[in-house]
Amino acid sequence: MNISRLSTWHPMPSSASFRICYWLKNRGSLTHLIKQHCKDFHVKLVSQSLATVYKDELAVMGLRRGELALVREVHLYCGETPVVFAHSIIVKKDLRGAWRKLNGLGNRSLGATLFNDPMVRRTSIRFKKINSSHPLFNRACTNLQTMPLSLWARRSLFNLHGQSILVTEIFLPPILDFS
Repeated sequence: MNISRLSTWHPMPSSASFRICYWLKNRGSLTHLIKQHCKDFHVKLVSQSLATVYKDELAVMGLRRGELALVREVHLYCGETPVVFAHSIIVKKDLRGAWRKLNGLGNRSLGATLFNDPMVRRTSIRFKKINSSHPLFNRACTNLQTMPLSLWARRSLFNLHGQSILVTEIFLPPILDFS
């Protein structure tokens, strides 16, 4: 699996503001970073099921069209305000392997699990400014009072024993209140 197969995802967020770059470029745990700025952090599970993945995720995950993967979506909250929408993918066969412990996370943070395991390796982060034409945009905006024109997103692979999770994080406008 190769994150560089994301041809429309870029290695640098070239037109991003300084304030959003603070969040985009941080390679550590996003959960930990948000907790540094927010006393009432929590994760709210939006959905978790076996499903097909989006077209731009197929090659990255080494999946064929129609092949199922575990797709998990959550909102990260500060108080009652959603600040990040996260979308993660685990190939179905890997749920019996290196990632078996992740199947029942529920409202717990995936980041806390990934960053607390010294064997997990993160690939380079890729960036994209998404709008309503991207399939994750509307899903990310479901709990926002005002629909933005675009949102910054980043994605990377986390590898453990040759098995990968693709994590896409979409930064919602309220995140800028914490930088």
